Amino acid sequence: QVQLVESGGGLVQAGGSLRLSCAASGRTISRYYMAWFRQAPGKEHEFVAAISWSGGSTYYADSVKGRFTMSRDNAKNSVYLQMNSLKPEDTAVYSCAASNRGNLGTYPWQYNYWGQGTQVTVSS
Repeated sequence: QVQLVESGGGLVQAGGSLRLSCAASGRTISRYYMAWFRQAPGKEHEFVAAISWSGGSTYYADSVKGRFTMSRDNAKNSVYLQMNSLKPEDTAVYSCAASNRGNLGTYPWQYNYWGQGTQVTVSS
């Protein structure tokens, strides 16, 4: 089992930045695909970013491309999401997810471990 705990969320003004962290425990995540999803009130989970085992490949939703950067530190069993130029529409609960099956994916069902999430609120 893998336990994931997110941190770093908060309230920020539009144009500001936040850095989210996701710390894993229970197992090493060095062979897990990792991703960030977000969920706004009344909406389904939305893919934000994903990263390969080594961190050599990353994928982003069009809505965050150029503003968000996902990275990982396998030695620290953690992944990160640097969010710049934040917009009010980025407001959501951000969750990290891990998968040890299949390929790097952008759908929630492709990930079998999830954190509880951290709230990000961007004011206009």
